[in-house]
Amino acid sequence: MGLGYVGCVSSACLAEIGHNVLGVDRDLHKIEMIHKGLSPFYEPGLTELIERNVNAKRLRAGGLNAEEVAWADVMLLCVGTPSQLNGNIDLSQLRRVCEEISSLLTPREKPLMVTVRSTVFPGTCESLLETVFTGKEHVHLVSNPEFLREGTAVKDFMEPSLLVVGGTSDVAADTVAGLYAELPVKGEVVSLRTAEMIKYACNAFHAVKIGFANEVGSLAAALGVNPEQVMATMCKDTKLNISPAYLKPGFAFGGSCLPKDLRALTYRASRLDVKLPMLESVLPSNDEHLKRSIRAIFALPGKRVGLFGLAFKEDTDDLRESPVIAIVEHMLGKGKDTVIYDAHIKLDEIYGSNLSFVMTALPHIGKLLVRSVEDLIAGSDTIVIAQKPSAEMLAKLQASGLPILDLTRLTAADKAPA
Repeated sequence: MGLGYVGCVSSACLAEIGHNVLGVDRDLHKIEMIHKGLSPFYEPGLTELIERNVNAKRLRAGGLNAEEVAWADVMLLCVGTPSQLNGNIDLSQLRRVCEEISSLLTPREKPLMVTVRSTVFPGTCESLLETVFTGKEHVHLVSNPEFLREGTAVKDFMEPSLLVVGGTSDVAADTVAGLYAELPVKGEVVSLRTAEMIKYACNAFHAVKIGFANEVGSLAAALGVNPEQVMATMCKDTKLNISPAYLKPGFAFGGSCLPKDLRALTYRASRLDVKLPMLESVLPSNDEHLKRSIRAIFALPGKRVGLFGLAFKEDTDDLRESPVIAIVEHMLGKGKDTVIYDAHIKLDEIYGSNLSFVMTALPHIGKLLVRSVEDLIAGSDTIVIAQKPSAEMLAKLQASGLPILDLTRLTAADKAPA
C-alpha cells in the first residue's frame, strides 16, 4: 500500500526473493510505470528489479478491491506520515488506507497481517487495531519499520543491517519476519511498541552522530586540528566508541572525567566563538535525568531510604561528581532518612581530592554509611539501587521483600508485593 520510495523498493525486492506482490497506489502514473517495467523515480538498480519481476509475473500494480484483500496474506502499509506544523506526525494517510482495507474485508478464515512500514509513534498500531479494525478477528497488526536510505535503498533491502518485527501476536510477527527468510539477516522479533520505537531511536541516533561529528569537527578546526583525523582515529576504537558501550538506559553519568571534560570543551569553544549546542546540552540533559531519578525516589513509600552504591559507578571508590551524592544531598534536605552501603567506600582509606569532594558535599557521610547489605536492609523502608549489584547482592536485596527502585535499569521492577 503506497508506491513511494519505501513501497516501490519493498515491492520489487520482495518479488525478487520469491513473493507474489501487488503494489497499490492512488497515483495512476506510478501504476502505469510499473506495468511498463519501469521505476516511477530514480533509485539505483530499481528499474532492473521491477522489469525482471513484472516479466516473471511476481510483481504487478493496480488498485485495491475486495478480491485483492481476500487474496493477500500480508499487507504492507508504506504511506507517508509527514510532520504537522506542531511537529506531531500526520496519520491521516495511514488511517485512510486502514479504513479502506477494513471496508473491503470479507469473511475469511486465514489471518491478515496488516503491517505498518511507515514511521509511527509507539501505540499507533494498537490504536488502529482497536478502532479501525475493531471486531475483525482475523486481522493482526504488525510493525515492521524500514531502514532504507534513498540512493542505496535496493542494497539496504537486500543486504539489511537490521530487521525488526513486532506484532499483536507471535504468529503475526513470525509470519512477517518470515517474508525476509531469504535475506542475510536474523530478524529481531520484539514487542509491538518496541518495534515502533526502534525506528525513532535509530533515526535520532543517526542525527546525533552527524551533529556530534560536525560540532567536534568545528571545534577541532578552530583549534588548528585536522577534524577528519580526529574522527577517523576515534572510530578505530570499536570497544568503547563505535560499539554498544554506554548505549544502555540507566543512571546519570558522573566521575572525574566526563563532566569535567564536557565543561572544558564547551568553555574553550565559547572563547573561540564556536557554538556547540549539542555538546552544551549534554550536562543539562544529565541533570534532568538525575531529577527524574530523584522524583522517582520520592514517590517510593516510607521515610527511610537505603541507597545501594555511592561511588559514580560499580567497582571503584571514586566519589568525585558521583550523581548519587547529589541524590543524598537532596534527600537529606527534604527530610528523608538515608543509609548507604557501598562495599568499596571506606572513609579511612580514601584521601586527596576524592576525600575532599565527599566531605565538602556530605560532611556527615560517616553517619550514613553502613557496613553490610544486611545493615542496609535493616535500616530501610525502601531500597534504591544506584550501582549495578552482583547477582549475589541483587538476590539479597530482592529477598528482603522491600520495594526496590533500580536506577541502573531505568525501571521500578522487582517491587515487593503490597
